[in-house]
Amino acid sequence: MPELGGPKRCARCRTERPCAAFGRHMGRSNGLRDYCKPCARQYTKDWDKRKRAERRALKGGPPVPEGHKRCRKCGEVKPHHEWDRNGRASDGLSTRCKACRAVEGREGHLKRQYGITVAEREAMIAQQKGLCLICLKPDPGHVDHCHKTGKVRGILCFNCNSALGKLGDDPDVIRRAIAYLEGNSWKPTL
Repeated sequence: MPELGGPKRCARCRTERPCAAFGRHMGRSNGLRDYCKPCARQYTKDWDKRKRAERRALKGGPPVPEGHKRCRKCGEVKPHHEWDRNGRASDGLSTRCKACRAVEGREGHLKRQYGITVAEREAMIAQQKGLCLICLKPDPGHVDHCHKTGKVRGILCFNCNSALGKLGDDPDVIRRAIAYLEGNSWKPTL
């Protein structure tokens, strides 16, 4: 057993190093790891790389080419430019591709903002026969809700939804706008 300040031989690189160059390991009789810190770091990287390759092989997918990554959500192999950055990840990229993250973002927005799921939104569109409830044009995509109660009223096209919002969801203002459009201009008394 080496002395606490004396040299110790690394089991991997076979060099004599001071005990400070070894990490702690309470399971060892001398309280130090068998590998020096640089060798332990390299061993961990090699082990991680090997285990990732084994996991990919178990998934049954072909090996991923250099400069590409497999999405955990959709399983597709895509080039690195189709991934968001993640500084905390070992490869610097997100675990899901941009397309999958966008879908999750839309789903999360509907749930957080309106308390509905994508399936409920699609059911509302089907109930409206695929038309905006105001202008009756196809493909509505914007959830209309009451700003006071938060209750969802229906699915509208962008123009109709923003028009209601700009008019403040106020029926009196909307009636005056209708009267104006019909030629019955409203004259305020000053």
